[in-house]
Amino acid sequence: MQKLEKLLERVIRRVNINLRGQDFDVGPFLSPCVPLRKLSRFYAFYGVTGRHPLHFHFSASNLAGSYFLGKCRVDGSVLYKSDIRGDELRAKGDDFHFRGIRMTLDQDEIISISDSLLVKTLVHNRSHDPENPEIFLVKNSAACPFANIHGSPLEGSFLGAFATVDLTTLHGCIVGPFAYVQAGELWHDRVEPGQIWVNQEGAFDFRYRFPAETLAEYIRVEPGRPPAGRFMEFLNARKEDFHRVFDVVHLAPIRSVPKTASLSRYAVIKPKTRIGANVLVSQRAFIENSSIGKGSNAQENCFIINSHLEGNDVTAHGAKLIHTRLAEKVFVGFNSFIHGLPDAPLVVGPGSIIMPHTIIDLKEPVSIPPNHLVWGFVSTPEDLRDHSIPLATLADSTRMTTVGTMEFTGSGARFVAAFQNRIDHILESNGAYFDGRKKRGHAQKGQNIAYNIIQPYPIGAQKGIYPTIDIQP
Repeated sequence: MQKLEKLLERVIRRVNINLRGQDFDVGPFLSPCVPLRKLSRFYAFYGVTGRHPLHFHFSASNLAGSYFLGKCRVDGSVLYKSDIRGDELRAKGDDFHFRGIRMTLDQDEIISISDSLLVKTLVHNRSHDPENPEIFLVKNSAACPFANIHGSPLEGSFLGAFATVDLTTLHGCIVGPFAYVQAGELWHDRVEPGQIWVNQEGAFDFRYRFPAETLAEYIRVEPGRPPAGRFMEFLNARKEDFHRVFDVVHLAPIRSVPKTASLSRYAVIKPKTRIGANVLVSQRAFIENSSIGKGSNAQENCFIINSHLEGNDVTAHGAKLIHTRLAEKVFVGFNSFIHGLPDAPLVVGPGSIIMPHTIIDLKEPVSIPPNHLVWGFVSTPEDLRDHSIPLATLADSTRMTTVGTMEFTGSGARFVAAFQNRIDHILESNGAYFDGRKKRGHAQKGQNIAYNIIQPYPIGAQKGIYPTIDIQP
């Protein structure tokens, strides 16, 4: 296992060199998250379909428990139980638009990961770097458990546990635990723990930060220790349920799944669950005693328990719904934790948007009215008043708007329109609007995937390292 240990040390050194101006050592945060002995035990797997371009190249890397789809290249990296989804990459001939300039790709886009360490991390969507539209690059970077790299090329950057970088290119940046950033491009910036920041240059800026004492209850990160708090307790209590879907080769199909829905064989589906038409359930999702209405989805690391989704509801990567009822077309953002009461479920009205990284953990019954924006921490009706605003009111805003400790500047109309347009795009991409012939999306294209496994050297100096593999059509 000497080569694997040296690989880990080398990647950590490379990330630290890229962050040298930040006076930050990633080692004490990453080492407790990497179970060295397990890296040689778990297989990696890739999906083959007739609808996605295929090319996988792996060299000098460990890929334990990770999943790959589309065109992916991994060199000199450690990916532990991560999901590398290339099903939204651009194809040769597609157009890329940036500030009124149109560029046409002369080759298929590829996800390229080199000299990086990703632990239980999602990489999805496509590059939004106008300088490199053919390469979704993750280089000299590291991410702690349950981080999301969504449409965000990274160079020399670090993501803390449960952090999300969305449609943003990072160069030499640090994103703290449970921070969410969507800001186009950042150079040598630090996004503090629990900071929620959405910025479109010249259009709008949304900022909110969780109080430190509130954040510490749900996610605590200390050097030399693995992440702790309510989030990790919730996930660890359900780890055993995933063992069967990864250990058993042939699983009996789940009955009563509509032909237009897609249910990953690497998802956990517990009893008393109903799946509607055009529903997408991704790998590592968990659903128990819930109804998932037509056109809704549960992305990677989503948990939906004792809940009801009326239809066309978006549950983004890492979101968790417990004792919750979503009306039509509700958006629940990345890594949100939504926990109603057993005898008084949280009710969310139609058209409402729950911002990424929102925590709703009820102590009293709460209902969210239709067409509202919600963020931050909510446990009582009083909290909701300080952490929500009607979308129509926000759309009328043209100057600074302050609600509680949230600050918004710029055009509220453009902010609301951008979110609503993106929700429609997500639903369309996921196949929610498929009519039997047109508007096919992931729920339809993701059916009939053939999964293939690859394994590392089991003994010797290269134990845990995967052989160099190049897989082409």
